Amino acid sequence: MRFYVNSFIYIMSFVLVLSCKSQEAKDFSDSGEVLWPEVHNTTKPWTRWWWMGSAVDKPNLKAHLVAFQEAGLGGVEITPIYGAKGEEAHFLDHLSPKWLEMLDYTLRTADSLGLGVDLVLGTGWPYGGPQVEQEYAATKLVVQQYQLKSGEPFNQEILPDSKEKQPATLTALLAYDSDEKFTDLTGKVIEGRLNWTPQDSDYRLYALFTGKTGQQVKRSAPGGAGYTLDHYSTEAFEDYVQPYDSAFAELKGKLRAIFNDSYEVYGTDFTPKFFEYFKEYRGYDLKPYIPLVLSKTDTDLGNRVKSDYRETLSDLLLHRFDEPWTDWANKHGFKTKLQAHGSPGNLIDLYASADIPECETFGSMPYDIAGFRREAENIRTGDADPVMLKFSSSAGHIAGKPLISSETFTWLREHFKTALSQTKPEAEELLLNGVNHIFLHGSTYSPERAGWPGWKFYASVNFSPKNSIWEDAPALFSYLANVQSVLQEGQPDNETLLYWPIYDQYNSFKGGQLFFQFKIHSLNEWLLDTPFYATTNELMQKGYGVDFLSDDFLAKAKVVNGKIVLPGGSYKSLVVPDCEFMPLATLQKLVALKDAGASVIFTGLPEGVPGFFEYKQQTEALQNLIAQNKLSGVDLDSGLNAAGVYPERLVESGLKFIRRSAGDSKIYYLVNHTSKAVDQFIPLAVAADEVALLDPLNRKTGRAITRTVNGKTEVKVQIASGDALILKTQVPEGIKPWTYTEPLDEGLVLDQDWQLTFEKGGPVLPKAAALNTLKSWTTLGEDAEHFSGTAVYTTSFKKPTTSADSWRLSLGDVRESAEVWLNNAYVGTAWSVPYQLDLGPLKSGTNTLKIKVTNLAANRIRAKELRGEEWKNFYEINMVNKDYKAFDASVWEPTPSGLLGPVRLIPLTTETH
Repeated sequence: MRFYVNSFIYIMSFVLVLSCKSQEAKDFSDSGEVLWPEVHNTTKPWTRWWWMGSAVDKPNLKAHLVAFQEAGLGGVEITPIYGAKGEEAHFLDHLSPKWLEMLDYTLRTADSLGLGVDLVLGTGWPYGGPQVEQEYAATKLVVQQYQLKSGEPFNQEILPDSKEKQPATLTALLAYDSDEKFTDLTGKVIEGRLNWTPQDSDYRLYALFTGKTGQQVKRSAPGGAGYTLDHYSTEAFEDYVQPYDSAFAELKGKLRAIFNDSYEVYGTDFTPKFFEYFKEYRGYDLKPYIPLVLSKTDTDLGNRVKSDYRETLSDLLLHRFDEPWTDWANKHGFKTKLQAHGSPGNLIDLYASADIPECETFGSMPYDIAGFRREAENIRTGDADPVMLKFSSSAGHIAGKPLISSETFTWLREHFKTALSQTKPEAEELLLNGVNHIFLHGSTYSPERAGWPGWKFYASVNFSPKNSIWEDAPALFSYLANVQSVLQEGQPDNETLLYWPIYDQYNSFKGGQLFFQFKIHSLNEWLLDTPFYATTNELMQKGYGVDFLSDDFLAKAKVVNGKIVLPGGSYKSLVVPDCEFMPLATLQKLVALKDAGASVIFTGLPEGVPGFFEYKQQTEALQNLIAQNKLSGVDLDSGLNAAGVYPERLVESGLKFIRRSAGDSKIYYLVNHTSKAVDQFIPLAVAADEVALLDPLNRKTGRAITRTVNGKTEVKVQIASGDALILKTQVPEGIKPWTYTEPLDEGLVLDQDWQLTFEKGGPVLPKAAALNTLKSWTTLGEDAEHFSGTAVYTTSFKKPTTSADSWRLSLGDVRESAEVWLNNAYVGTAWSVPYQLDLGPLKSGTNTLKIKVTNLAANRIRAKELRGEEWKNFYEINMVNKDYKAFDASVWEPTPSGLLGPVRLIPLTTETH
């Protein structure tokens, strides 16, 4: 009972503090609130919520949900996984009556708090479980070969290799003579045995079996273990969801969406009806060409048949699994959220099959931001390539899906070592590339009885009240909500489509493998060295907004008033990068669009068609089509300008951007990831009489200073290294002018007479200290070295004699976030580079600063392990470090903590218009 009383007191205190802070912050910018869209649960960030062992109970579920809601999250995505050792008595079997009771309680409690709930349709990943019989388990092609001599009888059982651990059923027995002439012997296999004597030629027999990969659900929760599902079969899917049909019928609460994680179904290159579907989709029987399919030699014909095989896998995944999955969910009244990356197919079409396409980031990316820390010992190299991120957002944009989500911050830093400041540019890179619905990776359900640090998922940043960064996480969540509210406004405003030549990938050797995954962890295998990648980067670097286009979506395109219209919107131009292979139907459609008045820009031309079926005739037709229409490669810029597509030259300042359209207004999200401040007029590609500026860190708004140069609107912006601004090209009446500031000098350094007291945290509160020099508090003794939590710095100073309109507080090096009060009035939270806040005027005489600094949890976990206290007690992977080796914090050096400075008071002069 003590926990619940204490939790209630903590939560109410937290609400009161947030309320006071919100009111004080609101006074900063009341006049411009009309410029901000409404913030609701979908505009806020959500979090993946791991239920370890599904060992959940109602009081702890409610405590977590209340904490999430009060911190500023909008919802949760439940993933049941393996549990903690010693907690077996609390485990709940997946879909058991008690588990469903806890899920229903969660749904109803979340709804009462204004939170949404998504759910993985299974446990761990990928889809699978105890209901998956062998018949519907993930399938692979198993091949056994035999060499037969002419005239020699063959009489033996046809069996798969003895090394195959899973059952395999004979699907076909095919014979090929020395001229590759094909004979189907399947009907001659009696009770598993072939009795046959070849005549007139030696033969090679291929016994093709429907085998099983044997893959099990990874990280499964209690009651969720079992085989991975066949993802090429509607029958398998329909069988899989039967328990969920029954379970969902019992729920009183409402799910928002079901989720399917990244495609990690490995080695699955077959399904029982593959040959039937191949003939339906590709137009010919595959069986006569099995030697080409299985050839390990890089040949034109072999690659062509392999191309058709790979495309068929893509079609099966899309039409026999992903689309039925979304249809099933929608009939139940909820949406789908899909991570298509890793799939063996066209990522654009697969992402677009869901209601909410979702990408992900994994690891840490570099940023040239002044003061941004990325210590090599704490990171693993990231995979958040902007081009890769755009596959999901492009799919959503062209398909008309308003929300694009992301699994965010996976393995961003080592455990307990991620600062809020280090999350910001990673999230911004997602937002700049079309994501507008961020999911944190993530939060682990942990009951109060688990103590500190509680239960932890092996790969997460861990956004939880048990983690010290939670103290100021509401500031991060507020920033994301402010940006996402704007990026969910209106429509995407990319004017250019870029065709993705996936057949250059399908129709290549790739080591002879039939099953090829388009993974984020192996971009070098399919993306980085392609003309498509180079063209995308060229467009983005020059300031063009671009979305990717697949062959299937191209087929849906129409031309209206010279624009290319797709289900999700219209575009002024379509760029076709240099490629080797293109289907004839695709080129015919491109020519038809061009003839209808669309701007289709070829930077190169295909040499032939992919695949095997009638490829000679189709290649000839394709080349004739090129000649008849006098198609040729053109300069990218001139082609786009002829289409009325002009770049945003603001990128020449170093700023990154994304643009949206809301009625007659254009919306820009601008981010400065350079090492220098951008303080200048930047040009806009659209004309605007007035422009409003919005600061997503503090919701400050104002009317910008603008000018017209050579017919172009230019806007004055001041964006520090690491900061961001939002621009809107329509300004309602009554909006006050934006206040621009200039420092008068380097300011006054506050480097003495600081009082330091430790407010909350552990393992114990160190003694207070008087500081004449700002330094890491880890140097103040063992208790301080081991401490993680919040400490309060206070100092007083007399107002400087410098005549200034306003003052800025620059905190210098902060480890890791700081809440600031001036003369007992809350100023704001500095949680990201450049760690500065505008104070406004100083009062005459003595002024008092109070700064609450919160460090990382790293030192406390280090101390715990130095004391030999074991806390890593989880099943499955237990706890690993960023390199997937045993986690050991005892070998760490103390992590610098506190206010390291220098702290400066910088006098400002202000300018408005």
